[in-house]
Amino acid sequence: MFIYSLLEQFEIIPVFSLVFGLFDFSITNSFFILFFIFLLIFCVLQIIISSKDSTLVLIPTIYQYFVEQIYLMISGLIIDNLGTKQGSQFFPLVFSIFFFIVCLNVIGLIPYSFTLTSHLILTFAFSFFLFLGINIIAVLLHKLQIFSLFLPKGTFILLAFLLVPIELISYISKPISLSIRLFANMMAGHALLKVIAGFAITLMGCQGLYFILHYFVIGLLFPLFLLEFGVALIQSFVFSLLICIYLNDAINLH
Repeated sequence: MFIYSLLEQFEIIPVFSLVFGLFDFSITNSFFILFFIFLLIFCVLQIIISSKDSTLVLIPTIYQYFVEQIYLMISGLIIDNLGTKQGSQFFPLVFSIFFFIVCLNVIGLIPYSFTLTSHLILTFAFSFFLFLGINIIAVLLHKLQIFSLFLPKGTFILLAFLLVPIELISYISKPISLSIRLFANMMAGHALLKVIAGFAITLMGCQGLYFILHYFVIGLLFPLFLLEFGVALIQSFVFSLLICIYLNDAINLH
């Protein structure tokens, strides 16, 4: 069935309706995609752990080389922002975030699939609870000294009435900007692909030169698809990078 609306591809559709009063426990298409991603990640990690070939070899295979590059990228990201000693404690967290966001972004490029990160409520909930966990870490480490984030040491006392509200608003807006950045990039890219695909389908229904032109439009979809795939990877990296920066601010009170 042809999709007439650009936003219809992002619609959450209930597959099994389960409503109890004011509470809606319906199983939707987004639930199936999220369950599939969790199952995929679990199976991949189990294969890596239980495989007889999981040990490293001197001359790496293509699979080992790919895993090593991801490991080095995340490790370098953490070391650059948190240092070697502190960063090693948060490597599992940042690696899981990167891998999870990559799966959420990339699976939306599969035809007839669903892009979970194109919904602001999901990206905001994910960002909010991560940011909440980072603040809990900061409170456990620094207790009341965490308030120095809003008033740097040595600041003139009269400037506090100006700096504290500005710093507080900036601090609170971090999870909001983090979620909007991911949501906007994913929705915009998929909407663009839908526009080009819809234009190609329209040209197919024409005759003469317009029908021939639709081959060019379809050919344009392939580089755009690769561009969107690159955006999905970059946004996963940016999300992980910002989490590392927020962790660094929480640990060192910058």
